Amino acid sequence: MAEQTPTMKKTLGLTGVTVNAMALIAPGAFLWITYQVQASNNGGDTDMWTGIVAALIVAFLTALSFSQMARRYPEAGAGGSYYFAEKAFLDRDKASHKRFARIAKFLTGWAAHLFYWVYTGVMVAMMAILVTYIFGQFNVNLPIFVQILIAIAFAALVGLIAVRGISGSTTVAIVINIIQLVSLIAFSIMAILFRNNNPLHATHWLHPSAFSVVWPHSLGAMLFQSTIAILILVGFESSTSLAGESINPKRDIPRGIILSLVIQGLFAYLFEYFAANYAISEKLVYIGADGSKLTGIAAAGASGAPIGDLARLIGDSMLGGNGFALMLVLAVTVGLAVLGTTLAAMNTAVRISFAMAQDKEMPGLIGSLHSKHVTPHVAVWILVIVAAIIGSIGVLNVTALTGITLASNIGTFALYALICALTFVTFVGRSEFHSVKHAIVPSIGVLGNIGLLVAVVYYGLITPGVSADATKMALYITFGWGLISVLYLIWNSKKSGRHIIPPTELLKNAQR
Repeated sequence: MAEQTPTMKKTLGLTGVTVNAMALIAPGAFLWITYQVQASNNGGDTDMWTGIVAALIVAFLTALSFSQMARRYPEAGAGGSYYFAEKAFLDRDKASHKRFARIAKFLTGWAAHLFYWVYTGVMVAMMAILVTYIFGQFNVNLPIFVQILIAIAFAALVGLIAVRGISGSTTVAIVINIIQLVSLIAFSIMAILFRNNNPLHATHWLHPSAFSVVWPHSLGAMLFQSTIAILILVGFESSTSLAGESINPKRDIPRGIILSLVIQGLFAYLFEYFAANYAISEKLVYIGADGSKLTGIAAAGASGAPIGDLARLIGDSMLGGNGFALMLVLAVTVGLAVLGTTLAAMNTAVRISFAMAQDKEMPGLIGSLHSKHVTPHVAVWILVIVAAIIGSIGVLNVTALTGITLASNIGTFALYALICALTFVTFVGRSEFHSVKHAIVPSIGVLGNIGLLVAVVYYGLITPGVSADATKMALYITFGWGLISVLYLIWNSKKSGRHIIPPTELLKNAQR
């Protein structure tokens, strides 16, 4: 008898699809781990919250496009956005349209890998920084080589869990989502009470009022903050790569996309970031290795974990000097959240790689499934190595951390803009075409994502210091990965005898 090829198991309902996407968004983790990056790129303005709102608007426009594509193509399997890109052109009637299917797949797959593979490395760096911060609270300063070892070990741990399958990952995601939401909302309430219990005249607050937190002060600062903030919102679309393991993908994938963004982005993030910015004052202090003293937002930009420092300050003030205990509790919940986020990112990344390998657009070995767990285990271990390298770079300093973060974000904006554009291509001229859902929303989504992509480069380069150096690093990573991808596409095309953009006549003859 012929040996049966293993296939992915359908085990996920709406809850499983949604919580896996929620794990990637992870508000409990990102309030803690990205606040330093946002604060260090503050540029003297205080538009962190409004930057998140701007990014959230673009995210919702993109989420609506993803949900329409997921509803149209529930058979996408592990391919997600990569599959959508091909079908958008192959389903057209004219051969002149079909010829762009492969180049659309290439661009989408390239952007998806820049996004998800670098993103996984960013999360690995974040975990190493978190562990380093916790040890520092016990006056144990970990040298760089130890931090790199932590990054490598954490990447391997996530790989071990990912290889065992999505069901175990879903259970982990459910538990982690509950813990982080409860803990960070509780902290946010305490932060607001802390601000209200301190008289205005006795403290120099970052924002003089609650209104100041939610009101934009500078268009440039708001836009650049939004280009960083997209990192904390991405993940809603990750459920599209779980269609092969979803019981009812046509119903649950589109719902999971929107639900995850509403719960994590609209409610949790806006509340938590409001509270954190509302509570920042000169009471937040950071002492540098050279004895220099920074306060307020400058201290937040220099500290490895400014939310941890703020939790300690609040706990000492409101819990009878138990700020250290509060900080440790939050740090543990954040560590769990980072684990869930990294796991969700890895699961999504390797499934897109698996789909591309099955399509012969990546090396065939990456398309191998584990004989027992039926997971793309080879892709997992390759990503473990890549994530460990990127994570090791990210722990070096805040410039390196910001650089890999912005590189992932560039991939995000490129992928999101492509999907919005492909939504129009998919539905235009069809009976189900809707002018709002399939033209207006995707068009604004394209403009929003391209606008943020331009902003991340422009404002990053003109802002001196960390922002400029990090943006240059991000561009090097982007161009480097783009060059590797183009060279592989050309080599693979020559080897297989396939056209990158086949002539129209060739496709017409094939149809006859």
